Order: sequence, then structure tokens, then C-alpha cells
Amino acid sequence: MTYRGSCHCGGIRFRFESEPITKGCRCNCTLCRRRGAVMSDVYVAPEAFTLEKRDTLALYRWGDNMVNHYFCSVCGVFPFSDVIEDGRYRVNLGCVDEIDPLTLEIRLIDGRSF
Repeated sequence: MTYRGSCHCGGIRFRFESEPITKGCRCNCTLCRRRGAVMSDVYVAPEAFTLEKRDTLALYRWGDNMVNHYFCSVCGVFPFSDVIEDGRYRVNLGCVDEIDPLTLEIRLIDGRSF
């Protein structure tokens, strides 16, 4: 299935291929706890992800520098992240047009323990 998403102002647009999304995940690390996003429960492979518009794309790295945390420099929305080592993506399901993340089963990731 093809999903499409964007930040709030539209400065960042993306699409990705995935099995139908029925679950999400939340992380309790200090960054994820503050941003409160429901993320894709499984990673999206780099070849299944396409960044269609990146006009306002900004990057934040912290801690162990294992993940690129992208956000919009205009509206501040966090649409996705990727693992530096292999490029796998997690997508903020609140940014995906076809999904209401509040209706999904949510799995908790214990990011504070990493």
C-alpha cells in the first residue's frame, strides 16, 4: 500500500510503501516523550521511502547520534526519523494522510533504557 504524508505547512512531503498499518508505537526516551508522536510500529526500508519535498527539512541529533530526527523549520512538526547506520525510517503516523493514529493499537518502546 502507498501512504502519503507531510508536515503541517506542506514544506515537507513524503510517501512510502508498506503493508497496511494497523499498529503504532510510542517511545519513552526524553525526546519522544516530549514530542508525543505515534510512530510506525515497524521500520520502512529506505527503498520504500521517497522524500518528495524537502524545502523546510531540518535535522536534530542528540545522545548517541544513532538516529536522524527530522523536523520542519517552519511549522515545527516531526514527520519521520531514520537510523544512521542503515537508513531505515520510522514515520510519524500523525503526518500520514490516510491514518488516524489515535485509533491504532500502540506499543511502548522503552527508549530510556537504550
